[in-house]
Amino acid sequence: MNICVFLSAADLDDRYTRPAREFAELLGKGGHTLVWGGSDSGLMKVVADGVQEAGGRLVGVSVEFLAAKARPGADEMVVARDLAERKALLLAKADAVVVMVGGTGTLDEATEILELKKHGKTDKPVVLLNTAGFYDGLREQFLRMDAEGFLPVPLTDLVFFAEEPVGALAHLEERLGTV
Repeated sequence: MNICVFLSAADLDDRYTRPAREFAELLGKGGHTLVWGGSDSGLMKVVADGVQEAGGRLVGVSVEFLAAKARPGADEMVVARDLAERKALLLAKADAVVVMVGGTGTLDEATEILELKKHGKTDKPVVLLNTAGFYDGLREQFLRMDAEGFLPVPLTDLVFFAEEPVGALAHLEERLGTV
């Protein structure tokens, strides 16, 4: 599978890097390809290192203003003109999406894929990896949106919340029939 991972390029605490590394190793050992923002910094580097060291492929999509931070030695690296083109390319190259911890950019990417799913423009599975309860508040907001009628499709059709890396990958493999 080509798995797009949206995540932070910040240097983060071990409670975030350890599960990210674990997920990356599972991807690589499973022979999957990481599709990511192409950065060789922070959590993005941790995940790229883990996938590559475990034998997986790396497909990066950077953006012009961040190209200097792009990872050397990726199997494929594309440089998009802007963030909108970057998101479109990331999604086009992916069979599934995993959202890891991140800031406003990660949240923007996550909500865009969910909006596309809501409108039937994609059926790619989306997993929010809720490391250390990072997305507890977002899950509560989504549950409220669902309960109060703001979502035209059930929340469970839009996103799967996983608490552990192994559960995230198992969900994707089951959904895409690769197990």
